[in-house]
Amino acid sequence: MNIHEYQAKEVFAGFGIPVLPGKVATTPEEAEQIAKGIGSAVVVKAQVHTGGRGKAGGVKLAADSAEAREKAKAILSLNIKGHPVKKVLVVPASEISKEYYLGVTLDRRAKKAVIIASAAGGVDIEEVARETPEKIHRFHLEGPRSLRSFEARAVASKIEPQSEIALKIARVLKNLVEVYWASDAGLVEINPLVLTPEGKILALDAKMSVDDNAEFRQPRLVAYREEESEHSQTVREMGLSYVPLEGNVGCVVNGAGLAMATMDLIKHYGGEPANFLDIGGSSSPEKVAAAMRIILSDSNVKVILFNIFGGITRCDDVANGIKSVLEELEVKVPVVVRLTGTNEELALQILAQIKGTEPAESMDDVVKQALAHTVSSGRV
Repeated sequence: MNIHEYQAKEVFAGFGIPVLPGKVATTPEEAEQIAKGIGSAVVVKAQVHTGGRGKAGGVKLAADSAEAREKAKAILSLNIKGHPVKKVLVVPASEISKEYYLGVTLDRRAKKAVIIASAAGGVDIEEVARETPEKIHRFHLEGPRSLRSFEARAVASKIEPQSEIALKIARVLKNLVEVYWASDAGLVEINPLVLTPEGKILALDAKMSVDDNAEFRQPRLVAYREEESEHSQTVREMGLSYVPLEGNVGCVVNGAGLAMATMDLIKHYGGEPANFLDIGGSSSPEKVAAAMRIILSDSNVKVILFNIFGGITRCDDVANGIKSVLEELEVKVPVVVRLTGTNEELALQILAQIKGTEPAESMDDVVKQALAHTVSSGRV
């Protein structure tokens, strides 16, 4: 579960991390009133559950309240990576001498939490890691309360040579680690953490995600969850992994690795996937049907591609899910299906009894057959 920047800042402030005061607006007029109350230059920031807000025009500086209204109006009209902007955060503008990056997340390979720190704050940490990896510093944690003060100072000294400033960064880092463990977080991030000309350290941004499996322990954080769309609620309740993309080949696959490989193959042959959708290892017909309905709601989709390798997943369950949707709805796009593995023969018998599906023998075949339909529809 992701929470918005303003919500993450509330959490961070509760753990002693210094943040700038700010308020949320849902209209340009509200943003103007908030800026009037601040009485100086402000920053208007889109509140959406995705990165890249700045590059998309979702973070703007405003010199006064009138300009804040105009900036808010522009931002509230944006759709950033499929996320319509419904609210903005208005905060005082801050002068910046230096920018840093601090984050805590899970290193799955090491099976430990890891601190990530860099003196190159203010830009995507992935970009820093790719272009200047020597600027990234990592420190693994052994467990809750395992970061000692001297270790925090050692990490801070790697990104700030002045000891007085490094000590302030170390205090923020210790508190950020406390947030991570206390909140059952998957990620806590400050980018940028800044040094002001007056020597203050401030978290100008805040990012936080919570492990869905720990929500029962985090009622306060769960209360931050906004009203969900019907699709978002279905995805969560059915245990699907779904990410919308900008292509026209709707993908239903079991297993994240196979899903990524399928998308890569679509790209290899010149197509564009419309989504990442992993139905998981154990799929009921109801889950498959829900996945199919979600994909059909995307008007860009010109073909639905099923690539199922049945182990725990039963191919006949998948076939029954497809059958239920095709019998219930008027599906106007082709459905190309590759099913192999557990109960494969039974699944093929089920699909043979209904119209609207096209079998494929291999992963290569299912992708090529699906893309043939996008060509015939005039869109690749």
